[in-house]
Amino acid sequence: YVDLVLLASSAASFWLTASRGYQIVLAPEGVPAASVDYQAFLAPFLFWLGLGLLTLRLVASGLRAGGSAVALALRPLAGPLTHVVAASLARQDARLARGVALTALAFAFATSTAIFNRTYSAQAQVDAELTNGADVTVSARPFTNAAASLAALRALPGVAAAEPMQHRLAYVGTDLQDLYGIDPRRIGGATRLSDAYFASGDAAATLALLASTPDGVLVSEETVGDFQLSQGDTINLRIQSAADHQYHVVPFKFIGVVREFPTAPHDSFLVANASYVTQASGSPAAETVLVRTSGSPPAVASAIRRLFAAAAGIKVTEIGEASRIIGSGLTAINLSGLTRLELAFAFLAIVAATGLVLALGLADRRRSFAILALLGANRAQLGAFLWSEGLMVLLLGAVTGMLAGFVLAAMLVAMLTGVFDPPPDRLQLPVAYLSVLVIAAAAAMAAAILLALRLAHSHALEDIRRE
Repeated sequence: YVDLVLLASSAASFWLTASRGYQIVLAPEGVPAASVDYQAFLAPFLFWLGLGLLTLRLVASGLRAGGSAVALALRPLAGPLTHVVAASLARQDARLARGVALTALAFAFATSTAIFNRTYSAQAQVDAELTNGADVTVSARPFTNAAASLAALRALPGVAAAEPMQHRLAYVGTDLQDLYGIDPRRIGGATRLSDAYFASGDAAATLALLASTPDGVLVSEETVGDFQLSQGDTINLRIQSAADHQYHVVPFKFIGVVREFPTAPHDSFLVANASYVTQASGSPAAETVLVRTSGSPPAVASAIRRLFAAAAGIKVTEIGEASRIIGSGLTAINLSGLTRLELAFAFLAIVAATGLVLALGLADRRRSFAILALLGANRAQLGAFLWSEGLMVLLLGAVTGMLAGFVLAAMLVAMLTGVFDPPPDRLQLPVAYLSVLVIAAAAAMAAAILLALRLAHSHALEDIRRE
């Protein structure tokens, strides 16, 4: 029961690691340093080993005890030879179990690597978009209207959507915080608003609530804790007026908690309706414009810079610049080279597990196939044995491995949630890569079987004499 011990140890290790999270250590002198906790990766490693041993156990015992079930599954392929093929597979339970286990381990590694890498890349893009605000962001000084040429900006080639956003300052007690005025119904057209940005876990519902509450405001968790706020409480913010540049008290209604927001700092900030901020401050100016592109962000950014060339104090940034300047967090590391190496190795492992392992197993039984051929077995009858064996190894190994790979990827992402900023909403499935893996595995299996069929018929007599 080593397999069950490994799986139980994996579950315990995962629970311990996930409960305390994977942390980035900050040195006392303020120099950020990443600390690699190798124990955190013990859980997926133990799970992977336990999976291989458990697959060995289940396949071997299933072939020995489930003769009727195996025969039923093989009937469409083996036809009248169903029971003979099932009995043949049962006699080879140990060898077939090893083939299925190797295939499952290879598919588990490939699937988990591909899913994690795709999720990692997508989250790196989310991190950069969160920092920059959108694909392209136009920003200006307070009370300077960056949206003055909004119609011309929207007409530029490559601009899919452009939405204005106010960026002001407001006092919460004695704490000066960033205040963002948005149109909740339209802001999502220009930038990605993840569910993880909001404590409710539902971005659409939170924005709908803000849109239906004209004086509503979303505040950070830190502010909620500092002022002991409850849903529906009135918050008196001091907002600067455009007329006298003095801060005046304006009542807001607390309706929810916001954790992250495009262009917002990591500490405390506020999000409210732009119409109410305009009314409170006396200025409709939008200091920020978020732009979603349908083409190249650098090209669109260049066109916007030309548009605002005569305007003073306008800054245009694109998401690629944000990706290059982000200096903290796991997603700041470019893993593209390592990813290609891992996926190439996974591809070769799949081909070896399905094609080479199967070919070696068939080569060991050339004498058996040669005897069948000399006794008059035709190509279709020999194929019933070979294709049944190959498909069993491929299907059981691929299905088991891909399911296990999904679990492995989920474990890795869950353990590293504290590193992602913000954490991913869901795993990203690399459908194209996984499809290529299945096709390559099927091709390797088919090649091994066709070669065995050819050798069984053309070299049957030589094989018997050699024995």
